[in-house]
Amino acid sequence: MTPEEKLNELAAYRLRQAEESLDEAAYLLAGGKSPRAVINRAYYSMFYAVLALLIYEEFASSKHTGVIAWFNRNYIKTGKFPMDPGIYFNKAFELRQRGDYREQAEPSRETVVPYLDKARDFIDRVKEIITLL
Repeated sequence: MTPEEKLNELAAYRLRQAEESLDEAAYLLAGGKSPRAVINRAYYSMFYAVLALLIYEEFASSKHTGVIAWFNRNYIKTGKFPMDPGIYFNKAFELRQRGDYREQAEPSRETVVPYLDKARDFIDRVKEIITLL
């Protein structure tokens, strides 16, 4: 397997993780489960999509904030990625952080519902970018 094929395989793996996480978010929402769990999976769907982009870059970070900052700097601020989906990625991170690490910080169902469509759009846009790489 060539180095390029290895990169493509790893990116495809990350995109599968993104799709699975989005499916899990939809399943949780449909089952009336915790909005905190829904936003967690929706956020991770977008995060895994960004990790798929990172496969082709000379950048690595062990922290979510580092990955988000890299994405904002290299894709949002440069106009390679639209602002609106990028904002939802950042907001999903904030909601996940609050839900996971603050006591009694459960977002409402109404707050998290739009994130499923936004995450779908986000993943689709990342896939488009990857086809151009």
